[in-house]
Amino acid sequence: MKRSLTRNLKSQAGMTLIEIMVVIAIIGSIAALATVKIMSSLEESRVETTKVQIQNIQTALDNYRRKHGSYPTTDQGLQSLVEKPTVGKIPENYPEEGYMTTVPKDGWGNAFDFSSPGTNGHKVEIVSYGADGAPGGEGNDADLMNYTIKEEGATP
Repeated sequence: MKRSLTRNLKSQAGMTLIEIMVVIAIIGSIAALATVKIMSSLEESRVETTKVQIQNIQTALDNYRRKHGSYPTTDQGLQSLVEKPTVGKIPENYPEEGYMTTVPKDGWGNAFDFSSPGTNGHKVEIVSYGADGAPGGEGNDADLMNYTIKEEGATP
């Protein structure tokens, strides 16, 4: 009796190959769902980061205009917020520390497009071309512009 009980316990120990495959499939499914959720959150955070960066640049541009009477020109670019421009109308009393420490990039690591005066009838235009880095697009590839962010009422 004792011998048959020991034999039954030994034969039931461990998992079959099918059981192991089922467990691996379940773990893989859970990992796939988690990855999709994480990637979706990452893209949302890139969009929100880009909106905040555009608003920060807009604030620095507004401060520049208040102090010097006009926005920097397209030729002077956003770099004029970091260091005194050397082309166009050179501002007097430019602050030693500038208006920003660096010109930020959008959430995808791309430089912002800047126009002053804007090409669409705005005084200044700050544009991120989204995830694809090209004009137009939908979803995460959609362009983000300072004047549409203001219309949305987004706040940093």
